[in-house]
Amino acid sequence: MDTETEMEAFDLGPACREVARLLGGIKDDQLAGPTPCPEYAVREVLAHLVGLTVAFRDAAAKKSGPTTNTPPDAALPVLPDDWREVLPRQLDELAESWRSPAAWEGGTRVGGVDLPGAVAGLVALNEVQIHGWDLARSTGQPYAPAEASLRSSFAVLTPPPAAGSGDSGGSGDSGPAPDSVFGPPVEVPEDAPLLDRVIGLSGRRPDWRPGE
Repeated sequence: MDTETEMEAFDLGPACREVARLLGGIKDDQLAGPTPCPEYAVREVLAHLVGLTVAFRDAAAKKSGPTTNTPPDAALPVLPDDWREVLPRQLDELAESWRSPAAWEGGTRVGGVDLPGAVAGLVALNEVQIHGWDLARSTGQPYAPAEASLRSSFAVLTPPPAAGSGDSGGSGDSGPAPDSVFGPPVEVPEDAPLLDRVIGLSGRRPDWRPGE
């Protein structure tokens, strides 16, 4: 991820709205269905989003406590009964929290990891965007993130140049504060759509379907 992208503040609103749009299309009988995250059913991806929206909202406000100090893989997330009301509200709150210039300044903490505020904002976008794709693909819904948001995710997930190398290669760290349900990058053709390339970098097969 290049330094210029790290320091660029942007609006998380489009990504949060696109994920919120998906929620009404998720049926109760789909909650136990598989997702591209092998250890997570649909309900766990939703529960993970419930937790991370709070964590990154509080990280934007520089709050220190259980919501920002707990690693994302501390326990399998449990979906609250009122998630259909809670999650859309928290997605709105997340987007609003990162509209404050102060959120992008200085340092913060999230998932038990200390990060520059600007990096945490990029990671927040990536979390929402990738898990939105998980939900869309798992529940058979269309998914169309904004190109600017996809380019930011691409920057977060692209491995940095290996030591002594002049190119990005396929080795090295795949981004700051990696999500516990992200895996090693999957090779995707360079001329594939940007969304497919982002999904491949997150460790998912762009052609994944339930039951495969």
